[in-house]
Amino acid sequence: MSMPLLNSDTVDARLQNLRDIVQAERASGTGPLRTGEVNNHIHTIYSFSPYSPTAAAWQAAHAGLQAAGIMDHDSIAGAEEMLEACKILGIGSTVGFELRVDCLATGLAGRKINNPDSLSIAYMAIHGIPRPRIPEVARFLEPLQKARNQRNRAMVTCLNERLSELGIPVIDFERDVVNRSMAAQGGAITERHILAALAEKLISQYGREGRVVGFFKDTLKFDLPSKMAGLLADPANPHYLYDLLGILKSSFLPSFFIQPGPQECIPVRQAVRFALHIGAIPAYAYLGDVTASPTGDKKAEKFEDDYLDFLFEELVALGFRAVTYMPPRNTLPQLQRVQGLCARHGLMEISGVDINSSRQSFSCPEILQPAFSHLVGATWALIAHEKLAGFDERFSLFHPANPYAAAPLAERLRIYAKVGAALDPSRPDEAVARQLFLDKFTA
Repeated sequence: MSMPLLNSDTVDARLQNLRDIVQAERASGTGPLRTGEVNNHIHTIYSFSPYSPTAAAWQAAHAGLQAAGIMDHDSIAGAEEMLEACKILGIGSTVGFELRVDCLATGLAGRKINNPDSLSIAYMAIHGIPRPRIPEVARFLEPLQKARNQRNRAMVTCLNERLSELGIPVIDFERDVVNRSMAAQGGAITERHILAALAEKLISQYGREGRVVGFFKDTLKFDLPSKMAGLLADPANPHYLYDLLGILKSSFLPSFFIQPGPQECIPVRQAVRFALHIGAIPAYAYLGDVTASPTGDKKAEKFEDDYLDFLFEELVALGFRAVTYMPPRNTLPQLQRVQGLCARHGLMEISGVDINSSRQSFSCPEILQPAFSHLVGATWALIAHEKLAGFDERFSLFHPANPYAAAPLAERLRIYAKVGAALDPSRPDEAVARQLFLDKFTA
């Protein structure tokens, strides 16, 4: 099996194992076929995921993707590894991170935005980070990680009080939470790390043969959907931990969740300014009213759709340059409305399917449907943007001194998409991108 090798303990070992696997695949003619799909929102072990950046890139390539993007919560630590892994595999790569921001000083104050757990707090993605700016991003995120860990510790304290009442072994923050994370290597610790530690306590207490279903029903007074009850009664379920974690997120997390404060969730304007400062693209992550969740950990509820027109006006006023969304998640009418508003307000559309569970497929055939096929070009434009902005910040897609700053966004994206698609993913050189940009496609 490739996964244990690609999830080895060190970056060097993971990448070398990948080189060996790719070399063997190519020698035997068993390498993956390309479908033309893309995904710019893949989480890794540096936030929460069963996949190292190397393993995530391999999974993406073997699902047929021609480009993959890393998007960890509050961490950029896996970026260099993801870039190198995609280079070995011969697929395109992009770099970003996700964070929660405070919208209290905006017109969105007091609203449920795209965050199920908090009012006035929104998720945003910072896409297209030029490679030379990765160290600066790490420095920017370090105090946010520290603030988050103070809250994480406090949440574990609250959780342990509840566990003691229920007769369940308590969680040791360092042993059970920190040690399952990549915090020592610059990774972030999230609520999912705590929930994974809790899931393991429950598995240890009740086993994998259905007794945990009784815990939800009899102790928590929470009736599991029949499908989930069946999955948790199956000891051979290879996704057992992630299925249990998803149920805990919706049923148990509220009992110990502590709202993040201003040191962890910085003002949205500050985050947008930082993204533009480093030549990246600040993007709002559209959630939309939820009826079903691809990860199984989000209940049906309403979010931005009732005030979407106002939201887009606010996004433009705040300086956002893009909106990212998931084609498999929402209905076509929902996303057609988003697309129309992006066109009206000059916002780039970026596709990204949130991958953070072993149960999720890396394949996203929806991206090839006519309603979303333009998102493939947007990914190649994003790739070109990273390479060009890494060479010269004026070549960032949204830099005011960009040679095509006066051109419509659609025209800029067309040019950048051609540059990105023309690059050799095995040798994605910034100087080559510049030459293509200046000489080949801008005549």
